[in-house]
Amino acid sequence: MVSVSDDPVLEQARVLAGNVPDPEIPVVTLQDLGILRSVHREGEHIVVMLTPTYTGCPATEVIREDVQRTLAHAGVSDVQVRLTLSPPWSSDWISPHGRQKLREYGIAPPACGADADQHAGALASGSVLRFMPREALTGPACPRCDSIRIERISQYGSTPCKALYRCLACREPFDYFKPY
Repeated sequence: MVSVSDDPVLEQARVLAGNVPDPEIPVVTLQDLGILRSVHREGEHIVVMLTPTYTGCPATEVIREDVQRTLAHAGVSDVQVRLTLSPPWSSDWISPHGRQKLREYGIAPPACGADADQHAGALASGSVLRFMPREALTGPACPRCDSIRIERISQYGSTPCKALYRCLACREPFDYFKPY
């Protein structure tokens, strides 16, 4: 298999696909969310592999079409955008930059059980299983004032992957991107 760094068209396709914004949270990209799994060649085809944040995510088809359209507009032709569910996406795959973007947008990022190096190793090994002691699991902090004095208003927020919370310090409601 040809390395992305050895093929300028693959590198261009990877950058373009990675920069496609999430349709539900447009301040983060597919790269930020860790949805973009790989870009490689199969014969003359360029194959972009994506892992949706969860099976049945309503944005999955829109994301696929956005990647296809972005690459076509840039002149990258003969592209196939495929989905893979194994290993399943984990909220640990959200990059530190993506977490910061979520926070600045007013969405509390999910608790993270892995760092970027662990994420890369998990992808390479095909495993994302992690165990955390219950006491290590913390709730969200308010993305506006950083208070941890919060209450959950609803298990479901503006999308199924988020819950709705309210900060008891600044009284502002906010979405929390659930950890998966």
